[in-house]
Amino acid sequence: MLGPEVSDAALERLATAAFVSYAHYWVESARVGALRSDEIESTFSIEGFERLRLEMAKGRGVIVVLPHVGSWEYGGRWLAQQGYPMTTVGEALEPPELFEWFTSQRNALGLTVLPPGPGTTVRLLDTLREGRIVGLLADRDLVGTGVEVDFFGEKTTLPGGPALLALRSGAALMTCAIYQRPHGRYHAVVQPPLDTTRSGGGMRQDVQRLTQDTAYDLEELIRAAPEQWHLFQPNWPSDRQRYH
Repeated sequence: MLGPEVSDAALERLATAAFVSYAHYWVESARVGALRSDEIESTFSIEGFERLRLEMAKGRGVIVVLPHVGSWEYGGRWLAQQGYPMTTVGEALEPPELFEWFTSQRNALGLTVLPPGPGTTVRLLDTLREGRIVGLLADRDLVGTGVEVDFFGEKTTLPGGPALLALRSGAALMTCAIYQRPHGRYHAVVQPPLDTTRSGGGMRQDVQRLTQDTAYDLEELIRAAPEQWHLFQPNWPSDRQRYH
């Protein structure tokens, strides 16, 4: 992502900035629900929103894939204010009471948070068939059963769920990131929709191709602000070899 020419000093500065950004994310996540609607509007900007609106107008739903960059909940609150509430899947947390608190906090923002489980895919498909938005953070493979892709020059796996949902539902598949900006502002970038046309080579092949295309889009979004990428665990085979 940064290239071999990056100096140790620059790398240390970026690593420190990443932890500062992550702390900022949690503080803002706790307070965004208390902000007035006009405060959200005045501190949020977005490019590519018309792309999303055009896809939503087709009535087939949209899957928005996000990296753990900046403050995605802020974007979810803004979308809800525009009349586009988002449904997402929350990472399983222990104890269950913590997950319930997490869910209630995001429900207050206009987000619907589903727990991971066997019935979640059906509910997401129903959401898309209703012509609504599904937002999925998909820059890391928590379960370890994802699709192999090239990601920042090294093979790893990323979740194949977004691609599979798009292919099964006919929904548009787009990527987006919400960046933190100085003075409490936020800026979102929505990428053009990916090509979800079936190739005729089978579902597995289509999922792999579309997941790789998603990875390329995520690379572009992350490179725009690598110090805001909140990825603090091994994500590539070389990482896992180094830390085990």
